[in-house]
Formats: sequence, structure tokens, C-alpha cells
Amino acid sequence: MMSHLLVYIMVTIFVAMSYTPEPKPVPLPLHFIAPGASTNSGALASHPLHAFWNLHLVEGALWNRLQHLKDRENNPILRDNTTGGRGPATESTSMHGNDGSPSCKPDHLWASHLPDFNTMPEQMKYFVLSMHCRNYTLLMNQPDLCKGQDTKADAPLLFMAIKSQVGNFENRQAIRETWGRTGWVQEEAGVERWQVRTVFLLGRQDITTGPHPDLEALLQLESSLHKDILQWDFRDTFFNLTLKDVLFWDWLSVHCPQAHFIFKGDDDVFVRTGALLDYLNGQYTPLQGTTKKVRDDFLVGDVITNAWPSRQPTAKYYIPESFYKGVYPAYAGGGGVVYSAALARRLRAVSQWVSLFPIDDVYMGMCLQRLGVSPSDHPGFFTFDLPEANRDKPCAYRKVLLVHKRSPKEMLTLWRDLKAPLAEC
Repeated sequence: MMSHLLVYIMVTIFVAMSYTPEPKPVPLPLHFIAPGASTNSGALASHPLHAFWNLHLVEGALWNRLQHLKDRENNPILRDNTTGGRGPATESTSMHGNDGSPSCKPDHLWASHLPDFNTMPEQMKYFVLSMHCRNYTLLMNQPDLCKGQDTKADAPLLFMAIKSQVGNFENRQAIRETWGRTGWVQEEAGVERWQVRTVFLLGRQDITTGPHPDLEALLQLESSLHKDILQWDFRDTFFNLTLKDVLFWDWLSVHCPQAHFIFKGDDDVFVRTGALLDYLNGQYTPLQGTTKKVRDDFLVGDVITNAWPSRQPTAKYYIPESFYKGVYPAYAGGGGVVYSAALARRLRAVSQWVSLFPIDDVYMGMCLQRLGVSPSDHPGFFTFDLPEANRDKPCAYRKVLLVHKRSPKEMLTLWRDLKAPLAEC
């Protein structure tokens, strides 16, 4: 017994003498070169402060699998601090034509990855077959919309991009006559006047849902008269609204890069434009001297968090579990959102590395997530409308910047009522 105790004590002493504490881990520097990163430019890869490029593969969902490949290829830890790269060649070799240009013919490869494809609603089927397409011909353009406004003083403070459809003539005209007027617009509370430019974003008339009159001739007449229509050659369906974002970002970068703020909204919302200008004029960050700039990550709206996809096949926003799994990132409701032109440029770049998603406001949230940008909630954005008892009371709109939704007649009435001096509220 004593011999066993003696052996145990000797072993314990030997282990204690031979133990060397592990050194404390060295903190990662802000920038470092990860294995495999290209160092040709001499730039150091950025160490992200938040995990926003998902490296965990969600099994069994087509969009998640496609995006997983993109996220791994474009993880900023493993490459220079850019959102561009070698080219999005991760989805399918069949998505390009013989000349290397994107081919936008339906690709049935995606259907073969979805066991429930044949039971999906038609709009979901159509999206799946064409989700590799994001380059479409511009049928109606307005290249001179911002011409002669190259200086900061003359550049539009607010560029309003309104999502519309071919047949919504009354909505567009009501917007032109009320909150979407193009030209010099005065602040509501202040005295300054700012340039505002408005354009309407359209696709081709969707004639697959039933008999429709051919409205293209009327649209051509409207465009020649007002010069505020952008139309691309894709079917204008609810699940194709995302295309209006990515194609507009491309257009903006070429034709109006000097704009300060971008409003993106639907043609059935009402905006108190003067009050919005008041608010935006206060969103500049002072620099040296009298110079001011807009924050690169500025985006405000009615922010929705912890939302899950609708799994009800009859719902407008239905997303099958075979297509997407997981919670949605934080996003601003698509009825209306305002962001800086600097952020628009960043969204344009990062969108090349985010697979198209059928719901446009969720897609923007996915792009923001990969930029490490959080949308800011603003209490003046009522994308789910005011309480019903207050909707006809002008005083209820004193703190409203945007409300959804309003018919053309309601827009005209509300605009007239809000222009008149308000009684004591």
C-alpha cells in the first residue's frame, strides 16, 4: 500500500515539474493574410467584425446551396477587401451563351433539384427556371434625366425610383401630380429647395395570367410625354420585383451617380416629400470645414426582424422549404425605403454575389447582411398603414413620412388636405 502511494506521489511531482502553461492566444489583427488569399495587390484581407458571409451549409434547400458556394468563394476573409471578384461562375455552366454573355432562356436544371417543383405555384416555378438571369435589354431609357446636374449643388438630393406596372397609368399620374413631382421641391418645415427626380421602373406587361389589352402603345405615348419611364425586357411579376432593384442600381451608376439619396418604393404609397427632405437634409455627417457627406451605410424604413418564410402555398409570399430554409435577415419593408447613393453603389457590387431571391425587400436585406450594414427603423414609415380610425384625419399625418397603401384618388385628396393650413391638432 505504501509503495503504491509513493509511486503516485512521484508521478504527480514529475507531471507538475514538466507542465508548461499554454501561451495566451495572440489577438487577431484588424487585417491579416489568410491562406490562399491573393496578395498580388499588396492589400491585406479585411478581418470582418461580424460574421455575415455564411459558411454553414443548410442542407436540402436550393437557394441556400447556391448561395453557400458564392459565400465561400467571396468570403472577405479569404480575399482582398472587395465585393467583386473572379466572376459568378458557381451556379451553372448552362447559364451563358456561346459568346459568354448571359443566356436568359428557362433553365430546367434548377427544377431537377426541387422534388416538389411540379406542385409549386406558377410564379414560383417561373422564378426557379429563370433565377440565373439578371441581364435584360432596356426597352425604354431616360439617359438625360440627370443631365446638367453634375455639381453637388445641382445634383438631385432625392432620386425617387418607383416600382410600377404597365397598366398602372392612374397611379403614375397621381404620383406626378403629388408627392413624386420632378424639379425643385421645398422642405416642409424649412425654406431650402432641393432637386428631386422621379422615375418609374417597369418590366414587360405580363399577359400569361389572362386576356389583357396591349398597352405598349399607350406606354410609349406616356414615356414620350413625361420622360420618366424605365422599362426592361422581363415579365413584370411579383417575384420579379428583385430584378427592378439590381437593374436600377446598374442604371443609376451610369446615368445619375451624383444623386445624394435614393427612395425606392411602390406606386401605391403616399410620401410626404417635403417632410422627407427636411429629414434627409439633417443626415449629413460634417467633415473638415463646411464639407458634409452622407453616411455610406445610411438606410431607413420600416424594419422587419426575425421574419420567417411563409409556408402556406396559397400565400402571396409563399417560399417552399425545398427552395429556402432559415430566418430572413433584417430588412426594410418594400413599400418604401430610403438609402444613400453611396450605399446604392455598394449594393450594386455585392448583389453580383447574392443569388436572386423572389421577394425584393428580403433580397435587399440579404445584400445588406453581406455588407455588414444594419437597416435603421424610422417611426415615420407606416408600411402597414395607420390605425383605421385615423386614416382620414390630416392631423394624424404630421409625423408620417410614408404610408401604404393609397389609391390614386386618395393620393390626390390627401395631398390637397395636407397642403392646406392644418387646424390646431
